[in-house]
Amino acid sequence: QVQLVESGGGLVQAGGSLRLSCVASGNIFNILIMSWYRQAPGKQRESVASITSTGSTNYADSVKGRFTISRDNAKKTVYLQMNSLTPDDAATYYCKVQGYVRGGPLRDYWGQGTQVTVSS
Repeated sequence: QVQLVESGGGLVQAGGSLRLSCVASGNIFNILIMSWYRQAPGKQRESVASITSTGSTNYADSVKGRFTISRDNAKKTVYLQMNSLTPDDAATYYCKVQGYVRGGPLRDYWGQGTQVTVSS
């Protein structure tokens, strides 16, 4: 069984920073793409950033230059450094990991989410 646990969310003032972490545990291996999504109340879930196993990254236009995604393959962990936060960044942040469990197909796994609140 695969479990993703996010941490690092919280309340921050506008202009502040947070660093999110997501650790994958269980029988998952050969993790390909690791991603962060977010969902604000009343809005659809949107992609924030992703990173491949070789380190190639992709960002939503709204966070380019402010957020940085990184990963530690040995620790099966993905990070999201968020700087210059604005109230528009407030949301529940979810990590998604694409990988294999032994004997199974490639699939996506989701974490439970971590709340980010930005005060103006």
